[in-house]
Amino acid sequence: MIVADTSTLISLASIDLLDTFLTEFDTHTTETVVEELAETAEYDDRHGKAAEAVLRNLDRIPIHRVEGRFESSRVDRGEASCALLTRELNAEFLLTDDLRALPELQSLVDAKVAISPIILKALVKREVLKRETAQEKLDQLAENRDWLGAPIYRRAQKLFE
Repeated sequence: MIVADTSTLISLASIDLLDTFLTEFDTHTTETVVEELAETAEYDDRHGKAAEAVLRNLDRIPIHRVEGRFESSRVDRGEASCALLTRELNAEFLLTDDLRALPELQSLVDAKVAISPIILKALVKREVLKRETAQEKLDQLAENRDWLGAPIYRRAQKLFE
């Protein structure tokens, strides 16, 4: 079971992998993430279009209301709600593309906290995607999400070394 935050869902939708992701993995999210997706969808850019794609597929994602909150300078509301949900569901993975929040999120949950490109690697292992296709999708993701030259892109590339 995977709990996915806003950035993960937008990332996977931006490279046309949302359908595959939702088909292959038991994915859950929170009402807070849905609110963030709706806010992002108001923008007329590629992130807004990706958020719209996720919103059109909400019937395929169990959405949970979580009780409790915590404040942090590194973890936003959506990520915090996903951490709480990860604990509630005893999920195996919490996916986020916020590298700043990742260490703190890992300290809050027993699950593995990872960035969305781990899905590309998993799809290769499951033989759903060819390695070359996954690497092309990673490059496309880096371009779509403005990751070129950023630490998250370098970290994602290491998944395929």
